[in-house]
Parts: sequence; C-alpha cells; structure tokens
Amino acid sequence: MSAELKDFLPTSVKEMKALGWDSVDIVLFSGDAYVDHPGFGAAVIGRTLQAAGYRVAIVPQPNWQDDLRDFKKFGVPRLFFGVSPGAMDSMVNHYTANRRRRSDDAYTPDARHGARPDYPSIVYSNILKDLYPDTPVIVGGIEASLRRLSHYDYWQDKLRPSLLCDSRADMIIYGMGEKAILEIASRLDNNESISTITDVRQTVVRAPLTAIPDSKDDKRHIILSDWDTVKNDPKEQSKNFRFIESESNARDGGATLWQAYPDFAVKVNPMYPAMSTGEIDASFDLPYTRVPHPRYKGKRIPAYEMIRHSVNLHRGCFGGCAFCTISAHQGKFISSRSEKSILNEVKQVTAMDDFKGYISDLGGPSANMYRMEGKDLTLCDKCHRPSCLFPAVCPNLDTNHRPLLDIYDKVDAIPAIKKSFIGSGVRYDLAMHKTANPQIDRNNQEYIKSLITKHVSGRLKVAPEHTEDNVLKIMRKPSFDVFYGFKKIFDDINDRYGLNQQLIPYFISSHPGCRLEDMAELACKTKNLNFKLEQVQDFTPTPMTLASEIYYSGIHPYTGEKIYTATTRDEKLAQRMYFFWYDSAYRSDIIASLKHIGRNDLIDRLFEPRKRNYSVQIAKPKHNRPNQKKHSDKHK
Repeated sequence: MSAELKDFLPTSVKEMKALGWDSVDIVLFSGDAYVDHPGFGAAVIGRTLQAAGYRVAIVPQPNWQDDLRDFKKFGVPRLFFGVSPGAMDSMVNHYTANRRRRSDDAYTPDARHGARPDYPSIVYSNILKDLYPDTPVIVGGIEASLRRLSHYDYWQDKLRPSLLCDSRADMIIYGMGEKAILEIASRLDNNESISTITDVRQTVVRAPLTAIPDSKDDKRHIILSDWDTVKNDPKEQSKNFRFIESESNARDGGATLWQAYPDFAVKVNPMYPAMSTGEIDASFDLPYTRVPHPRYKGKRIPAYEMIRHSVNLHRGCFGGCAFCTISAHQGKFISSRSEKSILNEVKQVTAMDDFKGYISDLGGPSANMYRMEGKDLTLCDKCHRPSCLFPAVCPNLDTNHRPLLDIYDKVDAIPAIKKSFIGSGVRYDLAMHKTANPQIDRNNQEYIKSLITKHVSGRLKVAPEHTEDNVLKIMRKPSFDVFYGFKKIFDDINDRYGLNQQLIPYFISSHPGCRLEDMAELACKTKNLNFKLEQVQDFTPTPMTLASEIYYSGIHPYTGEKIYTATTRDEKLAQRMYFFWYDSAYRSDIIASLKHIGRNDLIDRLFEPRKRNYSVQIAKPKHNRPNQKKHSDKHK
C-alpha cells in the first residue's frame, strides 16, 4: 500500500492547485507534523471536514519566528482558521517534571526540538488574529481542552485564566471535536456570524457578563466562582473543580458552566453524549493514508513509529484516575467501534509496505474497556461519580470481556497476522472483578489467560502506581493487594505454559498524599517482589485533574481535607530516589533520609540480603541513575 501526494490534505499552495483548487474553505494549523492517521487530531478534523465537502488545507508546525509566511500562504479561508497545538500538551512535551527543557519532540521529524512554541494554542491564534482580525479562529486539541476554564499551570507555577483570555481565539472546542466542528462549519457556511454561534455543545465561548443566568432558578446552569475570586483564593478554585469534573462526567453532557472575568463571561457548553458506534466508525473509516506526509521524505517521527501498526478500539475511560486527563478530554463513557470497522483497519495495516505480521497494539485509552457500559443506563443518567472502578467497581457496570476476546480472536484469524499485542494499559482490577454472573467471570478469567499467553510481547506493562493505600485512595486506584493477586495469576500462567515473561509495573512518586515513608514502603515491597523499577514517573501536575487541584490548593476538593504534597525540587528528588534503592550511589542518601524520618526499621528491610527467591524475571535497567533520560517518564 503506497500513498501519492494527491491522497493527502494539501500543505502548500502548489499541492492545493494540483487538486484543482484556487482557494480553501478552512486552514488548520497544527503543532505536530502532519501524519495522516486517526491517532493524530489535526488529520482527524481535516478528514472529517473534507468528508463533509469542505476544501481543507493543513499547515503543520508553522514557523512563528520569521516573517510568518506559513501563516499567510493560503490567505484568508472562506470559513475559518483552526488551531490544534498537537496530540500532546505542549508543556508536557517540552519540559520534564523538574521543569527542565527536553531535548527532543516525538511529534516532529527526526524528533527535532524547537519546532513549536510553548502554548502554541495562544501563539498561533494571536498571530492569526493580528494578520486576519475578521476571520474566525477556532482552537481545539488537548491543550485548549484542559485550559477551558481557570486552571493551575505547573510550568509557570500560578493560576491562569481560561485560554480564551490569552489566545484571542473566537471559540474553543474541547474534547473530541468531530461533531462540534461539523456543526460550526455548517452554520458558518450558512452565513451565520461566529459571534452568534454560542450554543454548540462542547464549545467554549465569550459572552456578555449580563448573559450569566440566575442559577438558583435554572439547574441547567452552574455559576462558578469568578476569576477575581479564584486567583486570590485557592479554596475557591478547588470548589470550582468539583463542579467541572462532575458535569464532565454526566452522561447527558451536564450543565452549562459560567465563569466571570472582568470584561466578559466564559461559557462552557455541555459535552455531547458519547459517540454511537456508527458515529465513531464514521471517523475511523475516513480515507487516511496512515502515513506521514511525503514532505518529510522518510524522516522518522517517533510518535508515529509507536502507533503505525496499532489499532484503536474505543474512546473514553471510566477509570477516573486522579492524575489522568483522559476522561476530562474524551469523556467517561465508552464509544466502541464495530467489529467490521476494526477488522477493516487491521486489514489496512496488513497492506502497509513495512508490515511484518505483528499488530503492536489492539487497545484504547485503557486496553480492556471495549463495549463496556452500565447494565441499566437510567442509573448512569443520574450518576456523576468520576470513576466506575473506585472506590469499588460499580455493581451496575457490565464488565464482560467477551466482546474484546472475540475481537482478539477475529484479528488473529486474519492470515497476514502472526501475532497481535496489547500495548495499551490494562486495568487488571477490572478484569479480575468478581460478578454475580458465573459466565462473565469465566469470560474475564479467559481474557486474562488469553492476554498473557497470546498478546504479550515478553513484557506486560501494568500500572499499580503505588503500594500504599493512603496514596492509592487519593489516586483513585485499587489496593496493592489487587496487584499481588494479579501477579500470582501472571506467575501461575507463565509456569503452566512454560513462558518466560516479565511483569513491568508503573509507579509514580511525589503524588499528592505521598510522603517519604510511603516511598520507602514502596521500595521495600517492590524489592520483596524482586523488581528493579524502570517504568517510573515523578508526578507532573497537568490542568483539570484532581491531583493537580490538590497540588495547587493543598486541599482535597471533595473532602476539604488538607493533603501533603511534595512541591519543591528537593522534596520531589528525595522521593524519586527510592525507586532506585538498588543503585549504590543512592544508598547513603536513602539511609540518611530514613534516619531523618525515624524509620530505621525500613533500613533493615531495604538493605538486608533477600531471604528467599521469587520467580519474576527482572529486566536489567538501561541506566542506573534516575536523572538519566532512559528511565521512562510516563505521561497520562
């Protein structure tokens, strides 16, 4: 399977004219390289608009530091400019948890850094408004989505207002944008003014302060604490978060949110309900070439390399982890593709020139939530809880893994497939959950067996995140006892089938609620399991997560409880070093730390020789210093 230049959205005037166009209806600016693949947001929006009959051009990674020719080359589009900062938040992309500049960018050819500015949503849209003040500018993507209201910015270490205040964009589309962008394009095409399009779901717009309703009389609207209040009182920002999260978890999209600023109000319209199977199929079935644009002439784009032979089965996540942005962006409710759509995409992958018989991932935001929803959806209509899995699996949740098993089996039956792997994170607590239905329990046991015996490429990565219940409670994650149970199943299946696989757990340090003694316990418990950790991350606050609100305010938004959080560089490094207890370079520092907190008992547990052997195979760490790059930083 090979693609020609005419198969892509045009990125230059020459390409546009080769298609027989004199002008375009819409120009999309992207902070990422243009990869024509359903895993890249600008391609999804571009293809969605193209399928509706619009002429769409895309300008990937425009130069914002020269004479701005990239912003001028297509001139004024007939309808609007779209801005997408990229598939990853630009600040997470650019900086480590210690706020150090990264030296590469996975979404840029040859991983070259410096191809986008910090906050491209703001930079690109302000440039466009300077050049073309009368042309609508609509911003989408995760960066704008999670900054749609006042939010804590870790990189500037301060509260910032809605991105609408800084960007001068006319509108934000938050979440997955296909439905909203089509409605906006249609209304602009019918000669409506952008200033009058204020009611589209999943959009954020400016409104006059006088437009804020009296919420006491209308429960369809929630009035948040205003900017002048929250910027001076972190507790008020924390209170706002409860409403923001609760409404984003509503099955019908929730209420309209309002936040007043000195000169205008920010209006956040409710989310769309989760896409139907037909709607999500329509998005994934668009004519993507699945490869980078020819302009890159074979240069390597690392983010694409990771997913080029993978297939996404669904959107959404009902896990509700405190540090994760997925539900805030994609929603809590699952949109699942049909078997036909999935299998068609798998066959497209098998036709790629470089395909060797291996699907790298049949997954999603969480690998094993495909086609899961409430058994009685009328109960879901009334429920705003942020997680269907914490503090316990909801009894109304259908946890049957049989549809997922059927997908695995049908993919593996395709002659060109040698093996399909599951690279996305597996919620083992979901797969292990005992129901009142013996058949579902058997299906779920079969899922775990199939996962381990058929779909692991030697290493199964799972995310317990921590070992201590007091930290896990704040994380909205299950007890570490569940991990012990899963590890036993994993070991038993490996022994029974003569496998030699590794279980690779992810952990986070410096999460709100985590103290040095919690990290010391984590080190002891993982040592006793014979793990030398390599998949670790220092907590990075990102906008619109529970953990970030706690980090900023020091209190839990739902309980009002004061929560300790490591915030200084020294505090964070002191926690992180416990991941690497096995490195002799840190032994004296760890011992001194334990003595300082009065935990001499943990010194003996951590540094005494092991008294028994364990069966888990340990991957030798690539480097033995935590400040070296090869220790993974996992971003959720």
